Order: sequence, then structure tokens, then C-alpha cells
Amino acid sequence: MGSAKDKPVLFANGKRIDGRKADELRSIKIVSRVLNDADGSAYIEWGKNKILAGVYGPRECIPRHDQSLYRAVVRCRYNMAPFSGMEEHGRSGPSRRSKELSKVIKEVFENVIISENFPKTQIDIFVEILQSDGGTRCAAVTAAAVALADAGIPMKDMPCAVAVCKIDGKMAVDPGKEEDNFGESDMPIAYSPRTGEILLYQMDGLLTKAELEEAFVFARGAADKIRAIQVEAISKVYAEPKEERFLTIKKD
Repeated sequence: MGSAKDKPVLFANGKRIDGRKADELRSIKIVSRVLNDADGSAYIEWGKNKILAGVYGPRECIPRHDQSLYRAVVRCRYNMAPFSGMEEHGRSGPSRRSKELSKVIKEVFENVIISENFPKTQIDIFVEILQSDGGTRCAAVTAAAVALADAGIPMKDMPCAVAVCKIDGKMAVDPGKEEDNFGESDMPIAYSPRTGEILLYQMDGLLTKAELEEAFVFARGAADKIRAIQVEAISKVYAEPKEERFLTIKKD
């Protein structure tokens, strides 16, 4: 959270600091199968966030003493590139934040991957944050789900995630960087859209019961929109000719 002295006006006249309405998502673009050597991959642009996700496996579990006789071991590494944002400037290697987010993302997918189909193996999920602008964990979950689907790994559902925030006393969906820094509360949620099951729930700050109810309404509506973008990204892979795909980042 930023200091109160530097806090900008985040919500005024029904509009947020970037011109969005309270229930409006930032622009989202997902491209699947962008890494030719990965079993599955996806690239997401969510607002100014730019994130790559790669999936490898199921493959031999190394070291062998980590393997399970009954299911695949799911591993995840979330990493912010040193150039991804001011808070990561000049850093390299794992941090406490990256370890925490690696763990929570792994736990999301442990609940949906049908891992018992692949005993004695491991499934590796790599998430690389190329540019950060608030809400990277939700964008990472959303991209990783598309990468897993691209890899053909069976799942009970393809999860998606979105955050809800409280800014200037108002509830809003999908906080940007300034809203994340100066807002009163932040609540990332990952859903299984098919069942409505909550796979990730974290909260920073305090909310009333009425505000929580409003937040979940916003989150479910946003999750439906995100799910449609995920499905479209996967559909495009199979609609296009089977040839090598290369990631190209173009300015709109």
C-alpha cells in the first residue's frame, strides 16, 4: 500500500483513475502455443502486464525420491524478470514474494489437474513476468491454465482468476497498479468456472459483509468474460495450420 500523503483520487464521478467503470476489466489478450519447445504455452497481455507461461510434462520426476506412486507431482515457478517493474529493478533470483506466489499457483492447479493419470511423473509450470502492472498472480493463473490446456493435460476445469479491490470506499474489479498500491483492500480470487468452486482466495485489508457480497458478484461476472477469452485462445490453435508458432509482440 502506498502512503496516504501521495494517494491520488482513484474513483470520481463513476469513473476510476484510468477511465474504467467499477465492473470493467482492463484489456486482455491471450495467445496460446507461443513456445515451440514447451509441451504447452501461453502469452497474456492484461492491461500493461505481459506474462509468459510454459508447461513441461508429464515427464520423469527428478529427483526420484520426490515422485508419487499415485499421481503426478505438480511444480510451479513464478518469477518476475529484473526489468519487469520498478519494485523488481536490478533483482535476480527467487524472492519471498515469488516463492509465495509459486506456492499458491501450484495449489490452484493441484486441485484441477487429474494427476492420478500420470503416476511417478512431474508436471512443471513456469511463469515469467516480463512486465508488471498490478494483478500479476491472477494473470499468471489465467495464462498457466491456457498453457496446461495447450499441453493436453487433463483437468477438471480450466481455472481463471481476477482480483477485486476497494478504492475510495467503492468496490471495483481488476485493480491496476495505482489502485493496488493506494486502495483500501485487495482480494485475488481464482475460480473453477464450471463448478463455481473457489481455488484461490486471498485478502489484504478489511471489508464488510455487504462489500464482500458485492465483490463476489463482480468477480463472477469478470470470470465469465475471462473464461471466454481463454477458450478463444485455445480454439485458435486448432483452427490454424499446424506449423511452428513464434511469439510476436506488436504495439496496437
